[in-house]
Amino acid sequence: MTSMKKAVLLPASALLLVATAGAAQADRLGLERLDEVLNYTADYGFTHIEELSVEDDSRIEAEGWLDEEWFADIELSLDSGETLKEERERLVSGAWGMSEDDIRQAFEMARQEGMTAFEEIDISRSGIIDIEGQAENGRDIEISVRQGSFKVVEIDRD
Repeated sequence: MTSMKKAVLLPASALLLVATAGAAQADRLGLERLDEVLNYTADYGFTHIEELSVEDDSRIEAEGWLDEEWFADIELSLDSGETLKEERERLVSGAWGMSEDDIRQAFEMARQEGMTAFEEIDISRSGIIDIEGQAENGRDIEISVRQGSFKVVEIDRD
């Protein structure tokens, strides 16, 4: 009886693994859609972005500054640009992060390294922009770029 249970569990485990791998694919967005994403964030009013992350193939989360005082964390529909979730907070630290041009330059560096889809881009206060995504060979890739000089600091290919 024990060997029969193992035979049934092994295929079920394999199916779960395949389903999980498929779900991970949905959390990436092709770099060709970057203009669309940046148009939506600009229309919303972001001046500086700290993080963009793909929630699934129809939603993206953006965190950043609307001006020198207001910080926003929003979720946008990629189908319509509609705001699905919104949180705003007044902060005294002042705006910092990536401009639209910074994001474009960082993604150009990532594209040159073979990235075709992204999951997340964020920036540290020290000016390091990290981009997680997928390379043209289907494998995961993480690229770190220094803001300003836009030189690749580190590449991690899985």
